[in-house]
Amino acid sequence: MNLVEAERVRKKLAEKQLIERQSIWKKTANFRIAMLYLLPSILLFSIFLFYPMIKTVYLSFFLTDSKGTAALFVGLENYIYLLQSDRFQKSMMSTGLFVLYTVPTSVLIALFLALLSNEKLKGIGFFRTIFSSTMGMSVAASAVIWLFLFHPTVGTINSFFGMLGIPAVRWLLDPTWALISIAITTIWMNIGFSFLIILGGLQNIDQHLYESANIDGAGYFYQLRRITVPMLSPTLFFIITITFINSFQSFGQVDILTRGGPAESTNLIVYSIYQEAFINYQFGTASAQAIILFIIVFVLTLLQFKFGERKVHYQ
Repeated sequence: MNLVEAERVRKKLAEKQLIERQSIWKKTANFRIAMLYLLPSILLFSIFLFYPMIKTVYLSFFLTDSKGTAALFVGLENYIYLLQSDRFQKSMMSTGLFVLYTVPTSVLIALFLALLSNEKLKGIGFFRTIFSSTMGMSVAASAVIWLFLFHPTVGTINSFFGMLGIPAVRWLLDPTWALISIAITTIWMNIGFSFLIILGGLQNIDQHLYESANIDGAGYFYQLRRITVPMLSPTLFFIITITFINSFQSFGQVDILTRGGPAESTNLIVYSIYQEAFINYQFGTASAQAIILFIIVFVLTLLQFKFGERKVHYQ
């Protein structure tokens, strides 16, 4: 092969490579545009989600100083310490009971109110506004309202009990009632959001299904069991999942009403993380608690999707 032919082959190879690069550039045009749109979200998630998560995992393997700087690598010692700690076990038990108290109750009450509000009655719009009003209140404001309601001497609830001859209850001072009091507050706070979502789901159900059922002579409760609940199952699944996760993350009402007491009966795991990190300055064990909480919520959510979604009826 002479020099001229070699040069011609080289030029052809260069042209072919240029065409291939241009082709790849064109094929990835949509991807590059999509990444450009996603860039602000990626930056925000990286700063406020991914980096804190990686930092938390890192600190969970260390003992830290009062500034939160990793001082001594201890491996899994923080996790072993927590799993053997009676305080942490009590916190986990209180959190589990709290979730059992709040999730089913708040969803059932919201479903009941949504079914009432979905009826075509005069003035029902006023009650819809009242039922959803808790959405417009912050956690702090809601907790302060219930702090006065639960007051042992001048609280509205005990005053009402006194009128009925019922002995006063030490709502926030008795370990038996404190967790129930926090649960009542949380249920009241969650009802507004759950009510609105469920009501929206009810209004999206095809009315022809009810008309056909009425023609066939089906009663209200039969329609509720055979039409309403199956058609509403995607909405209920969403609400149960969100309420479940939010219950594990409850903090504000605990901090304002009981500060984890009395006798640590309301020391839920998120509040325990806060105490360990920002009161005791033990960021290593606090990070380990956060990782354990993440794993528990993640596994339970996966199980809920695996077994609960089987009963969801998508239209």
